[in-house]
Amino acid sequence: MSGQKAFNFVLVGVGGQGTILASHILAEVGMEAGFDVKKAEVHGMSQRGGSVISHVRWNAQQVFSPLVGLQEADLLIAFEKLEALRFAEYLRAGGTALVNDMELLPITVTVGGVPYPEDGALEQAMAALNARLLRIPGEALAKQAGNVKAANVVLLGAVSKLLPLPEEVWWACLERRIPAKFLELNRKAFQLGRQAVSPAG
Repeated sequence: MSGQKAFNFVLVGVGGQGTILASHILAEVGMEAGFDVKKAEVHGMSQRGGSVISHVRWNAQQVFSPLVGLQEADLLIAFEKLEALRFAEYLRAGGTALVNDMELLPITVTVGGVPYPEDGALEQAMAALNARLLRIPGEALAKQAGNVKAANVVLLGAVSKLLPLPEEVWWACLERRIPAKFLELNRKAFQLGRQAVSPAG
């Protein structure tokens, strides 16, 4: 992604995973870096199998719409595997899917009506899209940092490694959003996320 002057992001998850906060921070990072930024989100009812989806767009020129079109996302950031599958159609050819390697069973699965997709379905879907798939053990790394709830910051750390921005730009935004007593924990979570990926894969 290095060298691009525009970036389209789609973040997907379910309620309570910190998806919206992560999208707020991602939007602020874009503004801090000097991009024009637009953002939009849809909150589904997780109790009924709904999703939370955020669109974030950065551009060196003016962004006229906050919505990322189908097959236009450079980066799909999924907080859960099924959500990555559900919204894979947003990825452009050659884009990257960064996926929190966890399962949250929707109600349609828990009541026995529909099976959860088998392991390997994600790889097949991304291969069909010619997309790069990066799996991140977000909860495990957040727990290692000190609190499983910091999984969203682990994912942001991983995202930061894929974008051509100094780490300081990310921290300027994270420090504004995170209460001081949780900063050190989140700094560890962010670094563990960065260490989990490399720009080349």
